[in-house]
Amino acid sequence: MRWLGDRESENVEDRRGGFGGGGGGGGFPIGVGGGVGAILLIVVGLFFGIDPSTLIDMLNGAAPQQTQTGQAPRQSYPPDQRWDQPRDQDSYGSSRPPQPDKRADGGEDRMRQFVSVVLADTEDVWRVAFRDMGRSYDEPKLVLFTGTIPSPCGLAQSASGPFYCPNDHKAYLDLSFFDDMRRRFHASGDFAQAYVIAHEIGHHVQSELGILQAANQQRANADQRRGNAISVRVELQADCFAGVWANHADRTKHILEQGDVEAALNAASAIGDDRLQQQSRGYVVPDAFTHGSSAQRVRWFRRGLDGGNLKSCDTFSADQL
Repeated sequence: MRWLGDRESENVEDRRGGFGGGGGGGGFPIGVGGGVGAILLIVVGLFFGIDPSTLIDMLNGAAPQQTQTGQAPRQSYPPDQRWDQPRDQDSYGSSRPPQPDKRADGGEDRMRQFVSVVLADTEDVWRVAFRDMGRSYDEPKLVLFTGTIPSPCGLAQSASGPFYCPNDHKAYLDLSFFDDMRRRFHASGDFAQAYVIAHEIGHHVQSELGILQAANQQRANADQRRGNAISVRVELQADCFAGVWANHADRTKHILEQGDVEAALNAASAIGDDRLQQQSRGYVVPDAFTHGSSAQRVRWFRRGLDGGNLKSCDTFSADQL
């Protein structure tokens, strides 16, 4: 994947190395014991808008279960304008000049630069897409963390993988997940990693369009089986949105190199529910799927990538996924 020298997003919050806020690593570690420590946790929780009980559980050694509760729904997207139409090759492009070419540093610094470039690419594509639909696109933040970090959707943990929190419109990512992709899932390469980022930003697009809020409301009124089925459609649509991003980013910036598409499809397949269940349980339970099977994830990412059209990503109207 070609990305060196492209514009870097200003919406990356680097909180690696401890709890904190703000970008550029401007976080502050919190060490607590008991008594006064608990009071400090409550103060910190209120300051960051986090349920203090979450932090108290951390003090007591418990790891609260991560949740993603929906916020008040935004204005629904007009039915006649819900999806944009296919655009010409020059329709999508950056309105900001790229940075001068430069070599990326190694290790973590290189990965932070890569994440910033991919996030900037998504901003460029979705900003123009929303403009063409007569809407404005509110850019999300992407939080880099290490180990654990509190969020308004619960405790973000490396073991949980990347996720998007609709309560603060931020995506959360521990860069060690990319190592897991390579070692555990045999899914490597820059574009495979970019697919993961674009998928989480796809959830933000859903939130901006009111789709995520509507899905969360449906899940709240559904039983477990039906709720899982709704979750699958949400996740597959985010896969498709990731493909739409890749389509337009490549048309304007020619980011794809030989083998990139295969790497992304391999990543989508590697994290399908059926494959993960087979690896962890030794058998597959389709009713327990929350993200979709390997074949489904590949199919919907490919659909967005090939067509580059949001209308083709309407998983909620699809009779068969």
